[in-house]
Amino acid sequence: MKLTVIIPVYCVETTLDRCVESVLRQDVPDMEVILVDDGSPDRCPQLCDDWKARDSRISVIHKENGGLSDARNAALDVAKGDYITFVDSDDWISPDTYKPLLERMGDSDLLEYSIAGRLSLTDTTYDHASDYWLQSRAYTHAYAWNKIYRRSLFSHIRFPKGRVFEDVCTLPQLLQQTHLITTTRLGFYHYWFNPNGITATADGSQLAQLLDAHLSSGMPIDDEYYMYLLNIQIDVWEQTGAPVILERRKVSIRALSGRTKLKAIFNNILAINRLCKISKFIHTFKKPTRW
Repeated sequence: MKLTVIIPVYCVETTLDRCVESVLRQDVPDMEVILVDDGSPDRCPQLCDDWKARDSRISVIHKENGGLSDARNAALDVAKGDYITFVDSDDWISPDTYKPLLERMGDSDLLEYSIAGRLSLTDTTYDHASDYWLQSRAYTHAYAWNKIYRRSLFSHIRFPKGRVFEDVCTLPQLLQQTHLITTTRLGFYHYWFNPNGITATADGSQLAQLLDAHLSSGMPIDDEYYMYLLNIQIDVWEQTGAPVILERRKVSIRALSGRTKLKAIFNNILAINRLCKISKFIHTFKKPTRW
């Protein structure tokens, strides 16, 4: 089996067909598709079974609701493909995407491809996970779904059940198992933005989980990454008042611009606590934007 496509399913009756159709149209005959019904209370369980009856490449797992990580893990436990990829069930894949991506894999353990309208990647190969993480700013797009993985990466790694921003917890662990990472301009993943999703609506405690995932990842932090983390830290402090956990460091402003450069200047002068207070004061007049 060449490729396993894992699709967690929960309350997506209006988008599931589009997602599954986009996967089945890929020119990869040696492919299995695992639909994981995560205890969906709507018609999704029946839709999954209907798809299984229509195409022999599809298998279905019905389980009690356990969340996105638990659904992915259930499929990982039975996946047979040499390679693994994930698709969220409200998203879809451009035609003729998987075949050229698999051909591009070569000796790579992980391949990341572009997200239509959101992320354009170049054809680049990285020998070190740290170079990929910093040079491509992978920490800003540490999604599980626009990537193809060698299945062996998941031999001892699973997504953390019960955590939000689970992809940020998991990707650094997978990267530490890699020898070669590739990004490519080939193919497109279509992400359906959900205004009620975790990325858009995360509260202070959930953002604290995101910050902790980054700081405990073991990945190196350069100045640009630090400023990204500083923005998350400020949001956490504003919403929770919890103690600052990001260690202060002076950053070079030479390569920065705009508001990031201005914030870096203040960071180099003031303690993070004082910077948080200034930011909170500003946000009483101007609605904050999410990094």
